Amino acid sequence: MTGSESDADILAAHAARSAEEILDVVDEHDRVVGRRPRGEVYARGLRHRCVFVEARDAEGRVFVHRRTATKLVYPSLYDMFVGGVVGAGESYEVAALREAEEELGVSGLPQPEFLDKFLYDDGAGNSWWSAVHQVRCEQPVRPQPEEVAWHAFLTEEELTDRIDAWEWVPDGLAAYHRLRELRGRA
Repeated sequence: MTGSESDADILAAHAARSAEEILDVVDEHDRVVGRRPRGEVYARGLRHRCVFVEARDAEGRVFVHRRTATKLVYPSLYDMFVGGVVGAGESYEVAALREAEEELGVSGLPQPEFLDKFLYDDGAGNSWWSAVHQVRCEQPVRPQPEEVAWHAFLTEEELTDRIDAWEWVPDGLAAYHRLRELRGRA
């Protein structure tokens, strides 16, 4: 970083690079129908692919974080998953491991275990295929400052207590409720 670059400049540059990332555009059956830059995919509401990874520490607590204000989607909201978009030509499995390690700031995680896949649709023209995974992260985390503004590991009870009190990313909240239902805790 040069003396003239501020944290805001660095975050803005990260957001610009992120908008240029190429994504697969997919149909309602998760088949690739094209490729476009992320910024265009978001602006036009094109269906794409995302991964969600529930990260738990050695005690089984869930990693929860607040997204930075510079995120292209759902800035400054809370999330109980790490993850993100699947790059063009990338598998859900590769993206899950890459995103988990990037956002948690660790390396050497085991391959996240696949749990569920669903088509998220917010009813406002935004839709993406969402592959949900889980992983155990027993090493200390160092989340990316470009991605994560605040973080903590919360027990199931602490997380449940905050569901109605905090503003959550809607796709993560949908995945959370799906997992609770799958686990028999709906």
